[in-house]
Parts: sequence; C-alpha cells; structure tokens
Amino acid sequence: MNDPVLRLSGITKTYNSGQPNEVAVLRGASLSVGRGEVVGLVAPSGAGKSTLLHIAGLLDTADAGEVAIAGETPGGKSDRRRTILRRQEIGFVYQFHHLLPEFTALENIALPQLANGIPKADAEARALQLLASVGIESRAQHRPAALSGGEQQRVAFCRAMANTPRLLLADEPTGNLDPDTSDTVFGALMALVRDTGLSALIATHNLELAARMDRRVRMEAGKLTPI
Repeated sequence: MNDPVLRLSGITKTYNSGQPNEVAVLRGASLSVGRGEVVGLVAPSGAGKSTLLHIAGLLDTADAGEVAIAGETPGGKSDRRRTILRRQEIGFVYQFHHLLPEFTALENIALPQLANGIPKADAEARALQLLASVGIESRAQHRPAALSGGEQQRVAFCRAMANTPRLLLADEPTGNLDPDTSDTVFGALMALVRDTGLSALIATHNLELAARMDRRVRMEAGKLTPI
C-alpha cells in the first residue's frame, strides 16, 4: 500500500504492567489505511478497539510499536506537535455525540475551525455546507437537546470533518441508535466520507454495517487479522 494515511506497526499496550491485575490489551497490532479507504474494525466490547483508536488518534501512547499519520511519526515529539497533528489531520466520532450543550449545531461545528484560526464567517459557511451534506441544514440553529439522536450524531460527524482532516476515526458511531436510524445515519457518514475522499477506520460490532466498508479486520487476542 502506497503512502497510507494511517500506519500502525507492532502496537502493544498493557495496563497495570507488572501488577497482579496486569491486562495486555494490544499485542503487536499492525494495520495500514490507504488514502480514501474505509476500513471496518470488528471486535466485541472489551477487546481493545477503543484503546487502539485512541493510540491511532494520538490521544494515548503505545508501550511499543510505531504510529504514522500521513507519513509523520509523532513518537517522541512534543505534546504541542502531537496536538497540532491531531487537530489538523484527524477527526473523531464516538458512540455518544459529545456535543457542547450550550451551543447550536452550527456553533459546535464552527468551534474547531475557530480554534484552528479560521475566520468566523468562513467557519460558519463551512458548518452550513457540512450540515447540508447530511441533510439537516434546517437544524443549524438548534441546540443538541432539541435534536433527535440521529441528528445529534450527524452533527458530530460534521464536527469531525470541520477542519478537513485526512483521517476519520470512529468508535461505534451508531451504537446508541435504533436499527433504522443507525442505517440512515451510517449512510450519511459513508456519503460524507466518500465525497471528501477521506480515509477512515470505523469500529463496530455490527457486521452488516462493516460489510459496507472497503475491507474489514478483526481484533482478536490483541492483534488484527483480515476478515
């Protein structure tokens, strides 16, 4: 695979190392995600997929192994450089939307852009464009409490895309939704990813959703194997 957007090589992670309750979560996990590729990460709860996503997204560090984002290896670099790389290159979506309740949908999407130095008018224009792309531009001035679960998660998708990252990491992004809403919202996410040429690693235990991705890997015993 040429120039992967995400490369994980031999990632290990152990919690409570050396203690009686030591837990080895990752045991040499390796994976590459190419440009424009959508990879499904299939694993049951507790298998370590969230840990892997946090390490891939530079929110946590591995005990051993290497992470490369768009060709850059952040290991050993300053916290500031890791923060800049994370802010510019990576978008995150979680099972819960984590929208700021006091701000509107539009403001929630504009805020990450403002933090990146984008002028307010430009940030709001992009926020509206993203909301339109997932069919909820009419909800731009609503706060999260006034949105349905599916709408909240679509706003979360748009927020993750706000700074035009190259990599999207999603952890059970439709896990809190009923099956019909899940299908609709996942379709909106995939359309957004395809339209932008984004690379994505999406964790799910839903095999039907995973089947709609370019390829799938399974986490077993702390390692990743193709399905």
